[in-house]
Amino acid sequence: MKFPRHTRIIRTHLDPTPYAAVFFCLLIFVLLGTLVYTPGVVIQLPAAATSLPGVDGPKVAVAMDANGQLYYRNQTVQDDNLQQLLKQEVVRAAGPLTLVVMADENASVKQLNHLTDIATKAGIKQIVQAVQPRVFDTHAGTNSP
Repeated sequence: MKFPRHTRIIRTHLDPTPYAAVFFCLLIFVLLGTLVYTPGVVIQLPAAATSLPGVDGPKVAVAMDANGQLYYRNQTVQDDNLQQLLKQEVVRAAGPLTLVVMADENASVKQLNHLTDIATKAGIKQIVQAVQPRVFDTHAGTNSP
């Protein structure tokens, strides 16, 4: 049994109008996407000079912006409240607790030392500073131009 075919090969020129419409829609989405406000605090971590290992065991993270404001669990916190919260975490932890400090690269050493003192008074023995990982890993012994 034969079925009739009604398809024909298109032999006309390609119309650029639909492609232009899609291009302008994409352009509008990209431009509007860059203008959307992103809530939160921008913290620029310092770049790592070498590849660093991670942290084993229980850990707690505290962030610090360039002005020295402290953030714990995505909320601003004062020094005395942070010390109480860290003491509670030390009591809840199964083993030795590690503090991961996510400090902005423009934070002063004085501010970092103050945070270290707060953590030490709360009973945390190990403190590690978070850094951005390296993008490209270079091989030892090779010189790159």
